[in-house]
Amino acid sequence: MHTTNQHVNPLPLAAVAAGGGAGECNSKPVNMTAAAAVTLDKRFSQQVESVYPQKRQDVLKWYGWGYKDSQFYVDNGIIGFKGDKYPLEGCTLPYFTDWVYNKFHLRVNEKTPYPQMPTEFPKPTVNAPFLRELQSSRLNHSQSGEDRLIRCHGQTLHDIYYLWRNEFKRIPDIVVWPRQHDEVVELVALANKHNVVVIPYGGGTSVSGSITCPQTEKRMICVLDTSQMNRLLWLNKTNLTVCFEAGIVGQDLERELHKLGLTVGHEPDSYEFSTLGGWVATRASGMKKNVYGNIEDLVVRVRMVTATGAVLQRECMAPRVSCGPDFNQVVMGSEGTLGVVTEVVLKVRPLPPVKRYGSLVFPDFERGVQFMREVARRRCQPASVRLMDNEQFILGQSLKPVRGWLANMIDSLKKTYITTWKGLDLTKMCAATLLFEGEEEDVRRQEVLIYEIAKQFKGFPAGGQNGERGYILTFVIAYIRDFALNQQIVAESFETSVPWDRCSALCRNVKRRVEAECHTRDIKDFLISCRVTQTYDVGACVYFYFGFKHTGIADPVDTFEQIETSARDEILASGGSLSHHHGIGKIRSKWYEQTVSTAGSELYLAAKRQFDPKNIFAAGNLLTEEQWLKESKKGSDIASPKQTTEFESSSMVKAKL
Repeated sequence: MHTTNQHVNPLPLAAVAAGGGAGECNSKPVNMTAAAAVTLDKRFSQQVESVYPQKRQDVLKWYGWGYKDSQFYVDNGIIGFKGDKYPLEGCTLPYFTDWVYNKFHLRVNEKTPYPQMPTEFPKPTVNAPFLRELQSSRLNHSQSGEDRLIRCHGQTLHDIYYLWRNEFKRIPDIVVWPRQHDEVVELVALANKHNVVVIPYGGGTSVSGSITCPQTEKRMICVLDTSQMNRLLWLNKTNLTVCFEAGIVGQDLERELHKLGLTVGHEPDSYEFSTLGGWVATRASGMKKNVYGNIEDLVVRVRMVTATGAVLQRECMAPRVSCGPDFNQVVMGSEGTLGVVTEVVLKVRPLPPVKRYGSLVFPDFERGVQFMREVARRRCQPASVRLMDNEQFILGQSLKPVRGWLANMIDSLKKTYITTWKGLDLTKMCAATLLFEGEEEDVRRQEVLIYEIAKQFKGFPAGGQNGERGYILTFVIAYIRDFALNQQIVAESFETSVPWDRCSALCRNVKRRVEAECHTRDIKDFLISCRVTQTYDVGACVYFYFGFKHTGIADPVDTFEQIETSARDEILASGGSLSHHHGIGKIRSKWYEQTVSTAGSELYLAAKRQFDPKNIFAAGNLLTEEQWLKESKKGSDIASPKQTTEFESSSMVKAKL
């Protein structure tokens, strides 16, 4: 069954711009059409045009990352890129084609098709009393096979590989689209009453397995899709705070604020598709955190609906309070296991009048890291500064399209200047991209200082165009994973944070460990590279990319995961963290207790028992399945992922392409 989504008339944006915060607005609530079956918040409200329609498969790929009309392809043996939302639109990429061959000894194949949407799907497990009550409510829902399939997974290599092979044995049984906080309260109460599992689902961009449908769950699984909860509820220009519903997508949020001359400034690599609620649930970080902060620095208040009916939120919105613990921090990082985030109050800042890009080249990675450390020590970081190792630098250069003879000659002269006059080794040099934001005078002063510091470590400017291109290409590179998978290459990223005194050593150790693991398995064609991104007083985030050609390997994803596990062990042994911004999910849960301590794990479980005694938010994140079973045997009310309940169930069948 699928009911029609209702629409509301938006309040003029000017009214929002003039409005205050909650309790300060005297204007009338938004008018509604007679057909609308949803009561809007009594505060100022602005409906936002969303990147996500309910049928998100109309816009986005069902089988991988990003927009349907954007992807790498092969034509006459040359890789190209299509998609008018990115700077590589319509470009053929012979340098990238050569790079793929040289790195992986692989000729790209233009005849390998991408998968087609299945025509048959696993039959849903049905909790009849729950379904009857849901159908009599005003909650918008669907049991369509397509709607269920595209929400059974996130964006891990594991998820996409087995999705392509059609090997998901368990997918959600129903999708529900609440349109506001009160409808979330209604749905969660209904699920708790009938012991139905609820998995909050935002942008679906998780790379930690956090939204992947638990394959052993016997209860009915309901995906709570927040995408239709995307209103700007109120704005207080005096306090520079704004309240959005949690389902709003990053690019939509920023577009609306830019119209008002404001910005939140939170820009993760998934910014185009990830949601505000997802940022909160995973304690996300963004590329411009140096100026704007991480999500924990931006959040003023969170509103979360729990299974017991309690709505967790801090009433006071003063700039700081000393009555702790801070329950915002309980919500942030809970990864959908304690409840559903419905509304978030954020700090905003005036849109910077100047945005300028830059780039730097260093003789080697070690001196680049020393530069990053000095910039952090002096607390003069620009909005974004990211240091790429030699492998990533070469990859970035290969993604340049072929240009005319004059441009090629200029590039040749630049190469001569770098190698002959500067004496740099092309096999060791690395590069940093820079983004400056602020007032003209402040940006100019910061540029001078950054370039002076770079000079101390034999670095020199390489132009704003390279910086801008390198920054924006981050969004394009996300599409490479699916193209590589279609060309017999498995690849994915993983990240950590590490103190400065261990940063360079950690990068070397992890690379050596991955190389050794590949050699042990007779994998000859592989890539392992890293970049240093967000910087702090005491350390930095390090982002690794790893991939290999899997020709002749029976289970390449299992092999990949074995090697990545070894890499994660090496990260922890080298002083790195379990995660800087991707969260724990399911794929890192084996290390969770080691990271937070046994006492920390028990503290989390105490919150779980309080807010969700039936474990209806059973995404299975943070703790391992064995830990959930152990908890169940202690006699707690928390149901394990394998616990069966009384409901009407139909057998599942494997979907066929």
